[in-house]
Amino acid sequence: LRRTMAQWTPFPYSDLYRFDPARLKQLWPRLHAGDAEPYPSDEKLQHAWLLLHSGQFQEAAELGQRLGGAGLTVANKATALYANYLEPSESARQDLLLQVAERAQAQAADAPDNPNAWFWRAYALARYGQSISVAKAVAQGLGNAVKESLQKTLALAPQHAHAHIALGAFDAEVIDKLGPLVGQMTFGAKKETALAHLRQGLALHPQSTIGLIEYANALMMLEGEPKMDEATRLYEQAAAIAPLDAAEHLDVELARAELEG
Repeated sequence: LRRTMAQWTPFPYSDLYRFDPARLKQLWPRLHAGDAEPYPSDEKLQHAWLLLHSGQFQEAAELGQRLGGAGLTVANKATALYANYLEPSESARQDLLLQVAERAQAQAADAPDNPNAWFWRAYALARYGQSISVAKAVAQGLGNAVKESLQKTLALAPQHAHAHIALGAFDAEVIDKLGPLVGQMTFGAKKETALAHLRQGLALHPQSTIGLIEYANALMMLEGEPKMDEATRLYEQAAAIAPLDAAEHLDVELARAELEG
């Protein structure tokens, strides 16, 4: 039996981010500047997003799954965020990420022109891949699946800031782990392209906390010591952002932890 609905660790600051329908609608363009998700007309779907932005990730995931269709995007985002930031058990985390990848793949099969079906498949497989060895990830073909899904996302939604950021971060990590030559031969990963995608993502969404963090990480992976000051500035910029919702809160905490580390 899947551990889908074991009790999730609650987001500790949900009282800080209380969304009602009016606030959700008002802030939607800023909250979704990263993923280009259209504002939903369906009230139940609005409620699922409201739960997610408030930090009630489990409730958002359960409701999104019950709604199906576009609701799967909420379920996948809520589950992926929860798995990435709050789930304490590594095996449960991997299990949740694989569930997201599976659901997103089914969603992409049903609605191939939905960019976020492809995006959450890529995100879940990339995060899962980071938690296993490089050799295993390559053997399972995860790299190709991630890259193809992100390219698909961008073909459907060229303004998808987070897909640009994820693609740049993926290429940077491939070069870091496999070296520039093998990285380019295996995945077509190039340093210039990686940094260009990250810059493009930040141009589309300058307030993206995760974009600033990933750009800093990529500079350290690709350029090392000479870029230390610039990377630190980017972390400081990310840590100084005032988060609008639970998801941004988790990213800002991550930036602060990087600075303290």
